[in-house]
Amino acid sequence: MRKREHFVGLWLNDEEYAQLMKQCAISGLSSSAILRKAIMGTEIKARPPETYAALLRELSAIGSNVNQIARWANTLKYISEFDILMAADLVQKAWRLVKDAL
Repeated sequence: MRKREHFVGLWLNDEEYAQLMKQCAISGLSSSAILRKAIMGTEIKARPPETYAALLRELSAIGSNVNQIARWANTLKYISEFDILMAADLVQKAWRLVKDAL
């Protein structure tokens, strides 16, 4: 069964239609989704660049590596200077990735 039970037809002039299509292209949403968001007063945000997905995967991997180093240090109750430098390097790499993405 449909979640939405009411259909509303809408006629637009060329200018209105062009603006709607522009919003669809910027946000990555369908025209129906844009109109529903507008009706509900929800902010329509631009779709994040494709590189953000890769960035999030890389940051997740870096976070996992830093977490493994922290768990190792907690288990042994000791951490070597090399491990500290490696963790710091991973954090710096993460910072550079985020900085370059913006």
